[in-house]
Amino acid sequence: MDMNIQKYMAFSKTVEYGSFTKAAEILNYSQSGISRMINDLEKEWKVSLLDRGRFGVRLTSDGLKLLPFAQSVCNEYQKLQVQVDELNGLQSGLIRIGTISSVATHWLPNIIKEFQIDYPNIDYELLLGDYTEIESWILEGRVDCGFLRIPTHSELETIFLEQDKLLVILPENHPMADCERFPVKALCDYPFILLEKREKAEVSEILEKSNISPRIQFTTWDDYAIMSMVESGLGISILPQLILRRIPYKIVTKELDVPAYRNIALALRDKKSASLAVKRFLKYVENVVLVAVEHIRYT
Repeated sequence: MDMNIQKYMAFSKTVEYGSFTKAAEILNYSQSGISRMINDLEKEWKVSLLDRGRFGVRLTSDGLKLLPFAQSVCNEYQKLQVQVDELNGLQSGLIRIGTISSVATHWLPNIIKEFQIDYPNIDYELLLGDYTEIESWILEGRVDCGFLRIPTHSELETIFLEQDKLLVILPENHPMADCERFPVKALCDYPFILLEKREKAEVSEILEKSNISPRIQFTTWDDYAIMSMVESGLGISILPQLILRRIPYKIVTKELDVPAYRNIALALRDKKSASLAVKRFLKYVENVVLVAVEHIRYT
């Protein structure tokens, strides 16, 4: 990359995130490297671009005038790189993906396997997180795309993939193990293990909507820990159907008498400006997930 483009990107990202440290993290530079590039720009242009303070950085009046032009150069450079990639063919690249555990376990291995057949030189970086983390990573540019439930942040573009059913899980010897559908009201009758992290997830929304308050004895964001606890008779829980495929635990799954779902989508900041590798990857995601969903539906 041309050194001037690097400097413009350093300037643009530092303003966007209000921090040399954050800009360095996004652009994979050291903090001192980002600071040095901006200092170089200020010397070259003979202006002061940023005011540095204890609470971060902010634009000077000169910086405010020049920032849109620097951003425009960066945007045009990214478009140029996309065109160059398309002319040369997809020979190499990196796809950074934010994912939830169920997708990482049951979808991504097959998606990447299929993609590697046609594009063997693409590398991958997978970041495992919850919905809030993945959403932030996409908005910050830390990942190129991510698997989320929808609706999500208004700035993100989404591709709907599947309506994933939420199921009650019980120990095999549970008194309700033979019921046809599990009554929502009966969730209050047994110790409950809640799948949740920092924000209210689907299960809490179901409980609030049904106006019930079960006896929550454990709260965790680890699906497999919940399955193990249920198998041991420590309580019952609700998990997405996707994570419950091919599990080694001795548990029983039941649909609720009031069906509940989560809608899974692949989200990204801007499909048009995505790299060629990401654009091609999106098509494989849709195709592989569609095949997987149809297989489950008819078996």
